[in-house]
Amino acid sequence: MSRLGRELLFFDGAMGTVLQEKGLAAGEAPELWNLSRPQDILDVHAAYLEAGADIISANTFGANPFKCRENGVEPEESIFKGVSLARQAVQTAGHGAVALDIGPSGKLLCPMGDLQFEEAVEAFGQMARTGAEAGADCVLIETMNDLYEVKAAVLGVKENTLLPVFVTTTFDEDGKLLTGGDIHAMAAVLEGLGADVIGMNCGLGPKQMLGLIKELRACTSLPLMVNPNAGLPKERDGQTYYDVGPEEFAEYMREIARAGAWIVGGCCGTTPEHLLRTVQLCKNLPCLPLPDVHKTIVTSGSSAVEFGREPIIIGERINPTGKSRFKQALRDNDLPFILGEGIAQQDAGAHILDVNVGLPEIDERSMMCRVVTELQSLSPLPLQIDTSDPDTMSSAMRIYNGKPLVNSVTAKRASMKAIFPLVKKYGGVVIGLTITEDGIPETAQGRVDAAKLIIDTAEEYGIGRQDIIIDPLTMAVSAGQDAALVTLEALSRIRRELGVYTSLGVSNVSFGLPQRENVTSAFFLMALQAGLNAAIMNPISPAMMCAYRSFCVLSGHDGNCMAYIEAYTQSESPAGSVNAPASEISLREAIEKGLKDRASHAAEELAKTMTGLEMIDHEIVPALDAVGQRFEAKTLFLPQLLMSAGAAKAAFEVIKTHMNGQASEQSRLTIVIATVKGDVHDIGKNIVKVLLENYGFHVIDLGRDVPPGAIVETAKREKAGLVGLSALMTTTVASMKDTIELLHHEAPDIKIMVGGAVLTQEYADMIGADFYGADAMASVRYAMQLAESL
Repeated sequence: MSRLGRELLFFDGAMGTVLQEKGLAAGEAPELWNLSRPQDILDVHAAYLEAGADIISANTFGANPFKCRENGVEPEESIFKGVSLARQAVQTAGHGAVALDIGPSGKLLCPMGDLQFEEAVEAFGQMARTGAEAGADCVLIETMNDLYEVKAAVLGVKENTLLPVFVTTTFDEDGKLLTGGDIHAMAAVLEGLGADVIGMNCGLGPKQMLGLIKELRACTSLPLMVNPNAGLPKERDGQTYYDVGPEEFAEYMREIARAGAWIVGGCCGTTPEHLLRTVQLCKNLPCLPLPDVHKTIVTSGSSAVEFGREPIIIGERINPTGKSRFKQALRDNDLPFILGEGIAQQDAGAHILDVNVGLPEIDERSMMCRVVTELQSLSPLPLQIDTSDPDTMSSAMRIYNGKPLVNSVTAKRASMKAIFPLVKKYGGVVIGLTITEDGIPETAQGRVDAAKLIIDTAEEYGIGRQDIIIDPLTMAVSAGQDAALVTLEALSRIRRELGVYTSLGVSNVSFGLPQRENVTSAFFLMALQAGLNAAIMNPISPAMMCAYRSFCVLSGHDGNCMAYIEAYTQSESPAGSVNAPASEISLREAIEKGLKDRASHAAEELAKTMTGLEMIDHEIVPALDAVGQRFEAKTLFLPQLLMSAGAAKAAFEVIKTHMNGQASEQSRLTIVIATVKGDVHDIGKNIVKVLLENYGFHVIDLGRDVPPGAIVETAKREKAGLVGLSALMTTTVASMKDTIELLHHEAPDIKIMVGGAVLTQEYADMIGADFYGADAMASVRYAMQLAESL
């Protein structure tokens, strides 16, 4: 890795594509050839090394414990052999390095799926340990489309080896991952976790990746690598091929290198010839210097919030301090109430949600992890993990999906010793409170000095000042006439002299006074004028939000006053209604917000006055349609889509008891779905199943790796009107074609829809599918059209 940055480095290209030319059967796991046909694997490695590869990937992409055991192979055996073969090829060639290749597990992590986070960490760790023992020089974590799984993989590798970690994710043309994360979120999370190189691979060709890599280059200081597909898949004479040849591929890769990539290679459809042409054209290109990017960003698994633009609102209501109802909710394990506080603040305009569940009589660590997990499944907003207990902080940061805001560390040595290692390991932006060994300094200078100590000590732990936000502490003016002025002076000086962003818990200023919002909102405006970047506050307060929106208009943060106009010309009920009595929440609202318990209760209430079909037609389907439209518009993402589907399912369970034999249009259509022969990835198929069921369809799920004959037999026996086929791997799309041909021959009246990361509309047309589902909601809408025609 000593050559990284000194010269452009070249990764190899596709393994599966070349093995298919050597006879790899449709759906056959390439990793099996490590043991059954090792010479063919050696030959592929040798061809890429001869073409000029500096780093080759061991044939271990799918050798995780879940997939290997389904193929009757122990993962350690397959991985050790795969890395050993790559090592042998490098030794024979006399040059090159070996990357342990780790692909996705093929499963969705909880709470969206059934794979526990720690189970995923252990699986990836097992792969890393074996790869390191076999002689890998680095680890490539690739083709990832879920930031949570990326985090599990990086932790698994870093907790079990000292190898450099390269991570590439798979984006769509809009720069989004399957679970909604964007390029900025990916970069922030991976920088926080300590990845050595980041980038993108698969899913897109080099033309589509060129624009995305420019965006990624602008938001990270890390080295970049890019491994595109050879264009898009097509079919010719019964064979799948990719439409970008070696010469065209090399031309695009030259532009990608000029855009800032330090490592280039190929993915699906690329061959040694693609790499050879790329090396010939690009080998003398210089590596561009890494940009000096120091953005302060926190993220969830699907969205990012950057400090330094408009002021940030951190919702304060998930906190028991001074809230008797919230304390009781913690004691009673009333998670719906707690989550409702979060959703209400999200709807009111919060950018980040503070989570504090500290109460002496409960298990804070357990409750914190539950609330963080459940809240992240409902809301796309980043969270602020707020606790004074380092063990609770450690557990919450570990299972957090994204890069959290951490509240807090102080200028006390013990505090910094406990918190900074956690921030360094898991990534995060930490709020530093200007509290010293002697308490809270009374002067602005004392608080500036405390802030400097926090920043300097963080640097000793390898934490840059972009990941530090200083809170100079708001004190009650009722206890000290100059309290607010000292805070404002410290705030202004910290921002100006130390160059870090700032936050305040603004409501503390009015403690002990009547009509507190009057003082709090005025102080809030003064703090914003002094340079405050983030306020921990109550976004449900009309006075506070009025002050915030007015400041944004007057300071130029609200372009054309659009946010202000939208807020004060709408006639919607005030935020906070989700924690009104359950009887006041509509079924549609509960489904749109993903609130299962509220949806169930609302369905019970509606059942007193409406039939089951009326509830489906007037409440459930419109709610799911609204959610689906937001998903398609990419304003709502997969976790929230699935939670809404879960809420709809809870309502359906109630409705079933009141249906009395009635049937909806959807229930008259039976749908058989399956992942085709040889493919063990079922994430996309499972998402489609959940949504179809929650629209009332009868779905028969045959699972993964299903032979064509079994699909056709089931579809005929169950009198299905629609078959849905899924494939993720390029090596299995031939099985999809075989299945479609058999269906056309034996059941020509059954409609067929297809989907999967390697498919396109053109390819779906070529193999005879009736419909191509670009995403899960598109598949649902096609099924609804069929149902309406019955």
